[in-house]
Amino acid sequence: MRLSGLSLSIFLLLLLLIHPVYLTAQNTSEDGYRAWLRYENVEDDELLYEYKELVRAVVLRGNSETTRAIEVELKQAITGLLDMEVPFHNNIQVNGTLVIGTPETSEEIAGLDFANKLETVGDEGYVIENAGIDGYETIVIAANSNIGLLYGVFDLMRQLQTYEDISDISIHSAPKVEYRMVNHWDNLSRLVERGYAGLSIWDWGTLPEYKDPRYTDYARLNASIGINATAVNNVNADPRMLTDQFLEKLVVLADMFRPYGIQVFISINYQAPISVGGLDTADPLDPEVRKWWADKADQIYEMIPDFGGFLVKADSEGQPGPFAYDRNHAEGANVLAEAVESHGGVVIWRAFVYSPEQEDRFREAYDEFVPLDGDFKDNVILQVKNGPIDFQPREPFSPLFGAMEETNTMLELQITQEYFGFSYHLAYQGTLFEEALDADTYAKGEGSTVGDVISGEVFDYKHTGMAGVLNIGNYRNWTGHPFVQSNWYAYGRLAWDYTLSADEIADEWMKMTFTNNEQFIDPIGDVMMESREAGVNYRSPLGLTHLYAQGHHYGPAPWTSDLPRSDWTAVYYHKADEEGIGFDRTETGSNAIEQYHEPLESKFRNIETTPEDYLLWFHHVDWDYEMDSGRTLWEELVHNYYKGVEQVRRMQDQWNSIEGLIDQQRFERVKALLEIQEKDAVRWRDSCVLYFQTFSERPIPDQFEKPEHDLEYYKSLENTIYIPSPRYD
Repeated sequence: MRLSGLSLSIFLLLLLLIHPVYLTAQNTSEDGYRAWLRYENVEDDELLYEYKELVRAVVLRGNSETTRAIEVELKQAITGLLDMEVPFHNNIQVNGTLVIGTPETSEEIAGLDFANKLETVGDEGYVIENAGIDGYETIVIAANSNIGLLYGVFDLMRQLQTYEDISDISIHSAPKVEYRMVNHWDNLSRLVERGYAGLSIWDWGTLPEYKDPRYTDYARLNASIGINATAVNNVNADPRMLTDQFLEKLVVLADMFRPYGIQVFISINYQAPISVGGLDTADPLDPEVRKWWADKADQIYEMIPDFGGFLVKADSEGQPGPFAYDRNHAEGANVLAEAVESHGGVVIWRAFVYSPEQEDRFREAYDEFVPLDGDFKDNVILQVKNGPIDFQPREPFSPLFGAMEETNTMLELQITQEYFGFSYHLAYQGTLFEEALDADTYAKGEGSTVGDVISGEVFDYKHTGMAGVLNIGNYRNWTGHPFVQSNWYAYGRLAWDYTLSADEIADEWMKMTFTNNEQFIDPIGDVMMESREAGVNYRSPLGLTHLYAQGHHYGPAPWTSDLPRSDWTAVYYHKADEEGIGFDRTETGSNAIEQYHEPLESKFRNIETTPEDYLLWFHHVDWDYEMDSGRTLWEELVHNYYKGVEQVRRMQDQWNSIEGLIDQQRFERVKALLEIQEKDAVRWRDSCVLYFQTFSERPIPDQFEKPEHDLEYYKSLENTIYIPSPRYD
């Protein structure tokens, strides 16, 4: 059955509304709701005794919303972890007191020689150290702000949850970027674009009257990993978001998020001055339009004094923008930036653009934005996807990173698994995020990584940031697949400190979410670290990309060719023919390689020096080209497709080996999902190998199991899709 986008949306909504299981939440302790803030009792008796001795009382002064949130969090965490109630005092009375405060709120911290330490961690950072105060042994959490204290408390609780030795603790931590944002693609109808965990978390129908406690838990989870901003609605924005009706609802969310240091942003529709403002034009240079946006900003800041600003998708995929008035992106962004500037707000302008006239979609963003470098106002941030196409399983980094010296540039990553099997596949994205952040742009010579660019280390940006497209919904476990939570966690940790490794983040997350038992951590750590590469191998190895069925992006359709736009088809990207496969982006093709700094341009231009992971991104390669392994390109392609399936089967075996080490509920769910993933991986493998074989005309090597069906069978499956299950997890 083929469903149009609208029909599928309506069908999903009806399922979600009528499904009886959905109407009642499972009220079990291991349904995944607590995510990585489980605060389960420490099972190591020796460590438990040590922790109890080191955290016997708390001194926390102040009566702000944030200090109250800290007290609530500490009581919950210590009760759960240490199985004891910790008294809160106004002064130190016993050894093992946890002293929390700023120099302004804590006389004890003011008396310590912490001035230099606190100067290095800025407004949001913190210091955690052992200290002797008035003869008492204490652990101190010090910061320059209450939000810094909250982050410090979450870090100390992370140390306890992961069984770290805190007897001689010394942590100095500060965020490396200013805006650590999550982007919701949630529609006002509560359907979520690229969301695979139920309806939108935002129940607009009950706001502003009902303040769902789930919103507070959402804020806690985000704050625990350092996220400080959220854009609550889809970048394909409904202009009604700017009306009084929805702004009143937004006030409630802003009030609930504020104690946790989270600013709210709105995605805006560029035609809003017409559609909800009653004007005849949205021309950014029209004085009435400029006044309308200024007045609208004044109204929002009157209602939400710490409002973050606007997120904008314009002149992309049918969204309106300044091009309709013969204006460019900078002119379009600057009118909005001017409106929020006096309030301290920013405008985040997405660089995801592609034109049907462009020879190579890879080139579009660079060609469109680099000529405008320096034309944007200082409070505009250009939001750039990690790769030049669209969140593919593996992409080279976007050449815009390192090219915009005078324009604040932030990184956009995708937490939701649009191209990684939705909420059905285990595909830890921490490795992808790390790969993107560590990529060297060579903008100012070797060592100019994407992470260094977006943090302002390479260029002197006024504003810095990262954004992650989040897919949480109203499922009990937030993300559908229990392991998709790890993407959310990894994104936040890397947004705070992009020098962390995906491996150590996975280790933290497993210990906090499941267990500290090494019999679990070792094999499942291997699963997590291999899972993204497995997904690349059985979908698009060696630099292939965009082989998905259009619309849902779930299953394979490398044969897609007949669509209104060529760059929506798979054949546009792989260009397979009887001679070979791959997109020529050298001087004999689109020459997109010229957008990179040297030595990358030369490296990618030469087929012999191009990394094989990106080979087919940059070259059209003969089927018999000899690879590093000694195999031909055809043989290597087939080898990788089969390797991906074997990696999933190994993941299944490793998961099955840990039965009994965690709760049965989550064990059974992941086991079933891995069975789905293995079937899907086989389907991907067989579909792609059989299709590309029609061009290569070469056999599948004898050592590999042969596809169970012919190519026409797999083509018939193109529009079959698992519909995300309308129930609580």
